[in-house]
Amino acid sequence: MALDTPKVGEILTPGSSEEQARQEERVRASFFQTVRRALRSVPFMEDVVAAYYCALDPQTPAASRGILLAALAYFVLPMDVVPDFILGLGFTDDIAVLWAAFRAVRQNIRPRHYQRARETLGEMDR
Repeated sequence: MALDTPKVGEILTPGSSEEQARQEERVRASFFQTVRRALRSVPFMEDVVAAYYCALDPQTPAASRGILLAALAYFVLPMDVVPDFILGLGFTDDIAVLWAAFRAVRQNIRPRHYQRARETLGEMDR
């Protein structure tokens, strides 16, 4: 099931600073657990992990942080448009949301974010 463009846009709308704080807390609490479950389902996981580090970087512009936090919060929710536990389909909606967020803010994802992503994913392979 693919998400339509208006729905993706709605998901990626940066919320208030309070909403962003809630999203950041949710993302920090379960991001890496979700990454482990989705490693084989999301073909651009290095970009996703780099986006995580970008979203937590205080030097990232607030609007980009908001978009990334919204996408990452959607990613860590186990029950979304297509529940993540559905084999073969569970992360398809997450992929659409993450890819749209990545494309919107890719100019803010720095080499240092990618370096940390590669290090983190390398540690997960052990």
